[in-house]
Amino acid sequence: MTSAAAPHIPVLLRPLLRAVAPVEGVWLDGTFGAGGYSRGLLAAGAARVIGVDRDPMVIAMAESWRGEYGDRLRLVEGTFSDLDRLAGEPLDGVVLDLGVSSMQLDMPERGFSFLRDGPLDMRMGDSGPSAADLVNTLDEGALADILYHYGEERASRRIARAIVAARPFQTTLQLVAVIERCLPRPKPGQSHPATRSFQAIRIAVNDEFGQLIEGLEAAERALKPGGKLAVVSFHSLEDRVVKRFFQARSGGEGQGSRYAPARQTVPPAFRLLSKAIAPDDQELAENPRARSAKLRVAQRTDAPAGRADRASLGLPAPVLKGGSR
Repeated sequence: MTSAAAPHIPVLLRPLLRAVAPVEGVWLDGTFGAGGYSRGLLAAGAARVIGVDRDPMVIAMAESWRGEYGDRLRLVEGTFSDLDRLAGEPLDGVVLDLGVSSMQLDMPERGFSFLRDGPLDMRMGDSGPSAADLVNTLDEGALADILYHYGEERASRRIARAIVAARPFQTTLQLVAVIERCLPRPKPGQSHPATRSFQAIRIAVNDEFGQLIEGLEAAERALKPGGKLAVVSFHSLEDRVVKRFFQARSGGEGQGSRYAPARQTVPPAFRLLSKAIAPDDQELAENPRARSAKLRVAQRTDAPAGRADRASLGLPAPVLKGGSR
């Protein structure tokens, strides 16, 4: 159970610290949130941690406790897609937690939750188009693509048609009501009918897949030889992209058909340190939010940094078409 002093439990922190041990040098926490990973890294031996978050509220909330770490903790507002520039120095490690902060979910005014009424926002930062802008202006086909490719919603066309017919929307529960009318009532144990649609819209609003690829490449550029990259994902679409990025950049893609043109050999930029790590029974009991999480860890080699082939990463179609960028 979390307390008021610790509102967010960092998912997979214990196995992450084991996988990247020894923790030393300068680390960057690219999704700072409530600071759980940063605190864990500092306690485990990191000399300094640079905490990055795109949400200015997060930086402000940390003011009450960051001073206890002195100059060992530096906070920077920005996106992790720009982490190499924001760090300003070579790094010994990078941690990325791709989940939505529980702080954001618990605040109705942020518009992430389909269980609480609030403005239809969903922005992780304070700039750019909101969820209301998206659902009120995109055409039916573009909405259906987002719901299907980012949320794996099979009723995407039906829901998109209903959204267009019912708009404009201002609040989260207005949108929830329309989605619920398009889907059967859930059976006990099934997820809320709006789960997949809200995930999809949030991903589109925040360009999460574009940010993810650029963040992985930025980490590759920033890490010293021997530096470690740990990524925690929360749904299969994210994990697929992270898995394929690590495979591609560690030389694990394979050579394909013998009849296909030979691929140019590129020195591997990473060495895989683990297969996907899932939460154990103890963590699931302590934090049910961890149930879908997966951790992947790789270590930087001394090969030059490069760029991943977008078409090979399993990106959802709207990203490949430039839909949310």
